[in-house]
Amino acid sequence: MKIGFLFNHDQVHQVAHALPTALAMAQDYPQVEIVVATTNDRLTAEVERLCARLCVTIPVVQLTLRRPSTKALAATLEWGLPVTKISIYRDNLDFFRSLDALVVAEKTSLLLKTRYGLDDLKIIHTRHGAGDRAIGFNRHSAMFDHVLVSGSKIRQRLIHDAGVAPERMSLIGYPKFDLMPDPAPRLPFQANGKPTVLYNPHPSPHLSSWYAQGRAVLDHFLRDDRYNLIFAPHVMLFHRRFVVTIDRFRIDRAGSIAQAYRDAPNIHIDLGSAASTDMTYTAAADIYLGDVSSQVYEFLHRPRPCLFLDAHATDWAGDPNYAHWQAGEVLTTTNGLGDALDRAVASHASYRPVQRALFQRSFELTHERSATRAARAVMSVLGDTGSNARLHRPVAAPRADEGLRVA
Repeated sequence: MKIGFLFNHDQVHQVAHALPTALAMAQDYPQVEIVVATTNDRLTAEVERLCARLCVTIPVVQLTLRRPSTKALAATLEWGLPVTKISIYRDNLDFFRSLDALVVAEKTSLLLKTRYGLDDLKIIHTRHGAGDRAIGFNRHSAMFDHVLVSGSKIRQRLIHDAGVAPERMSLIGYPKFDLMPDPAPRLPFQANGKPTVLYNPHPSPHLSSWYAQGRAVLDHFLRDDRYNLIFAPHVMLFHRRFVVTIDRFRIDRAGSIAQAYRDAPNIHIDLGSAASTDMTYTAAADIYLGDVSSQVYEFLHRPRPCLFLDAHATDWAGDPNYAHWQAGEVLTTTNGLGDALDRAVASHASYRPVQRALFQRSFELTHERSATRAARAVMSVLGDTGSNARLHRPVAAPRADEGLRVA
């Protein structure tokens, strides 16, 4: 049996959601051939970085565009559209036909069934993140052969919003948490002892706070240095010159970051390194400031003060797409941001029970590693009861400096 894990995106933010499951499968099911497929150098480097961190060796193949026509199209339009991401399937059908199952964190892979007729290939969706946005629960979720879900919130919404049959889902926790830094990292600029705010805006123009309010946020920390700031937006916000969204079509520009912000001793700016995606910043920060990013739920792994920016006059109360806004005060303006940060710290005790409830609905965690549970679920989907799996005792998630050894 041959199972592929595909990472097909411009950036690396999906790797940590599925790679731990691939490694667990290599450990627990040695009779299965596991191969990791990437589609650019950036993804390959991130897979190799995490494998080296965890002392792992696993086969990796990098897929590329092969047809002159798709190469020409990508060269012309890649500045604004994900041409390579969509075209990689047609140009590598021989690879996908060689698989019994494909495990993915995104939805474009459904093209293998809807356009290219690979009906016998089982495609299993790991999802990426445990956020509340409606796009995560659209009808495409029901087209996968199976979906791995992190908690009861995701399961219930997939049933009610996307029409996914309950028997086609498995609750497996959150494999990314198997990589949680422990102890929480501290960045060099945090040596000043000031509390640190993580500002984490989303790229989608119709949802993000960045386009209307983001520079005012940076200006505040430039003027008022009582707090440190980590500015680590979603890695796709500054990836291209233009941000194009398809769930609600809109085009906008993120612009550039002035040198004054980069030079400020209390501001750390990261527009897309691996630290933006591996929970370094959500673990290091003391306060979360954001809009609709699912990273807030990773931040709530350890409940701390939260603030949210609403740049779109959203009627959000009672809307499940904004459930996370219950975790802190929602601001419609950056005026008085310093006072709001002070209030967030002072009032956190009143939000802690809500934060814990939101987290527990989003993640069903147990004493067993989530990646181990996910690997078992994948094998169950493929008709393997796990009788050939290596027996081992459940263990706690590894410390960042300990590593997970895979034979």
